[in-house]
Amino acid sequence: MKKTLVLGASLKQNRYSNLAVNRLLDHNVDTVAFGLKEGDIRQVQIKTNFDDFQNIHTITLYIGAKRQPEYIDKILQLNPKRVIFNPGTENPELYRLLESKGIEVEVACTLVLLATNQY
Repeated sequence: MKKTLVLGASLKQNRYSNLAVNRLLDHNVDTVAFGLKEGDIRQVQIKTNFDDFQNIHTITLYIGAKRQPEYIDKILQLNPKRVIFNPGTENPELYRLLESKGIEVEVACTLVLLATNQY
């Protein structure tokens, strides 16, 4: 499977972003993570620097709309094929911007997509 970046990854095991990293790994998806704090979720190191990422196919967002503006340029620089907006991250303005750059927008839950083999 193509590489996925979990944007907004948390070391807290009760967070959906943490669960997403684990489920992506369970499904053998090449997974990398960006968060506010460095640490490891299984074999995935949470990075705090976007320069560490390249060849990203999918970004799955776990950052709300209010905090997304600081990451827009970085997302565009990565030029992913797809961005998944998980519940709580919806942002129609960003959808339009991404689509204008040829990036597929999916408003869905990564955990549900994985559980139903739609990822």
